[in-house]
Amino acid sequence: MTHHNTVAIIQGRMASSRLPGKILLDIASKPMLAHVVERARRAKTVDLVVVATTTQPEDDPVEAYCRQNGIAIYRGSLHDVLDRFYQAALAFRADVVVRLTADCPLVDPQLLDQVMEEFLRSGVDFCCNRLPPPLKRTYPIGLDVEVCTFQALECAWKEAKEPHEREHVMPYLYDSPGRFKILRVDYEKDYGEMRWTVDTPQDLELVRQIFARLGENRAFTWLDVLELFKREPQLALINSQVMHKTYLDVDERQKPA
Repeated sequence: MTHHNTVAIIQGRMASSRLPGKILLDIASKPMLAHVVERARRAKTVDLVVVATTTQPEDDPVEAYCRQNGIAIYRGSLHDVLDRFYQAALAFRADVVVRLTADCPLVDPQLLDQVMEEFLRSGVDFCCNRLPPPLKRTYPIGLDVEVCTFQALECAWKEAKEPHEREHVMPYLYDSPGRFKILRVDYEKDYGEMRWTVDTPQDLELVRQIFARLGENRAFTWLDVLELFKREPQLALINSQVMHKTYLDVDERQKPA
């Protein structure tokens, strides 16, 4: 099989609307971003992990942290995240692009590899382990992996016009049936209602509790987290009231007054 330069790009910025500065907040004695980078680097199918943040001054600490810790970084547009991704992919010569987000510290390298293997086996333009409603997701929120060819990303970069397509990077690849060849990887059971991402103080508390229980084994998988929830179902109550944003939501701060 021909080798592709596979670059995992982690998008993140300090100006989160619901939990400012969240990507550098502490989880088990490390910034949240560090966990995402470490776990992405464990994926066997990934050649390079890059953090893509903005050119805003408040993201200077993100760049400083990355440079101090040997993490590749690209800085680009605040709201046009698709442009930020495309420019990062271009700068690091990606053939295949993996989209991850810096607020998902439980991202699973084995699951990433599984999605990547399906992507390579099937020859599609875009592969993921979740698509937005009305399609039902089967993996918990916070394990999202999206993979596409550089050519597909470039096409989206040139042609996508809608605000949500620019902010959420890859909707142009899947929001119009037949535009691209796409594949969704599902789990055999439905755990799509579980929420393991970090967007609020309650989410952060839950993830800290998970790492407090499993963090000694840095290589724990999402199935280990699932077993933890089966043993301690009360954990799910910590962030059960949080409403999840959808891919059609755009940052109110970019809308015209």
